[in-house]
Amino acid sequence: MIKKTKAEITKCILHKVANKYNSGHNVFSEDLIRFDQESYDLMRSFLVKPFVNLSQSYRFSHHADVRLNEVNNYATEIFKDESTFVEYSKNIVNHLYEQSNSAQIKTGDVIVAFIEGIEYNDVLTEAVGVFKIENKVDFFQSYLDDNESFDVVVQQGISTKKIDKGCLILNTSDVEGTVVLSVDNNNYDAQYWIKNFLSVKFADDYNSHTQNYLELCKEFSEEVIKPEFGKQEQGNFLASTVDYFKEHEAVDYHDFKDDVFEEEKHKELFEDYKKHFETLNDVLIRNNFDVSNVVLKKEKSKLKTEIKLDTNISIKLDVDAPDASSEYLERGYDEEKKMKYYKVYFNEEK
Repeated sequence: MIKKTKAEITKCILHKVANKYNSGHNVFSEDLIRFDQESYDLMRSFLVKPFVNLSQSYRFSHHADVRLNEVNNYATEIFKDESTFVEYSKNIVNHLYEQSNSAQIKTGDVIVAFIEGIEYNDVLTEAVGVFKIENKVDFFQSYLDDNESFDVVVQQGISTKKIDKGCLILNTSDVEGTVVLSVDNNNYDAQYWIKNFLSVKFADDYNSHTQNYLELCKEFSEEVIKPEFGKQEQGNFLASTVDYFKEHEAVDYHDFKDDVFEEEKHKELFEDYKKHFETLNDVLIRNNFDVSNVVLKKEKSKLKTEIKLDTNISIKLDVDAPDASSEYLERGYDEEKKMKYYKVYFNEEK
């Protein structure tokens, strides 16, 4: 999605955000972070790298007028006048604080950065980045004690492996609005970061169309197919869904139903659930759209096709092999043992 080769952090500040539910108080810095070269190089990679391989982007939203979106306004003011960076970085943290309406929302460090030289769609632009660190890691710090001997003490610090939550608000837009990228590696409350704090929605493009449709199929398999027809049929459906997306450059809703479902009643169940899914998630599932192979690859890894049995045996179906389950897996009932069974055919063990 973006290239970081020329990216430079020109302003960076760290604040601490509390939890409003627990009557905590934010703590603010007044001065920018002053990096040495080693810490700058590490921080630059830490903040920018998570966004390099993102395939999907967001756009700001608001129930009345997108110009009333708080984060959108704060970033816009910073882009207009960089001298307001410290002031508006505090406003961003205060807005984040206002969203902590439950005990499970974690306190943490908030890094706000102004980054220049971000390349998006072959155009260089700048970005305001907001990053929340919710989890600290333990590490040993060695020191020289009073007896001129080395000892160690356990301390806590920020891991450089991944950020917990972060976004890049780019100073560029399209017909849908300002481009926003976001990551959330601790999505214990999906509403908190994306909906409440940023108030963004997926861009209306083939990436989001592909994700919405695959999400629809995953939920349909979990809520309708598995309880009605069993886990084997659930695995068959998911494998057939993936196979359809792999074999077609574009999805046609009616062609998909004819290809994946043999019985008319299954098509009707899918149609009914599609309406329910759209209403529940406030999304529109497109009847025709191009397939995003990047999103397909990512979402495919989330599909669960494992059959776990109460006899401590599991059977994992390959989502990339749509015919394997029907050809090589049989389900039945043993009258003598009074137990259900699966019969698996194979040539050799791997």
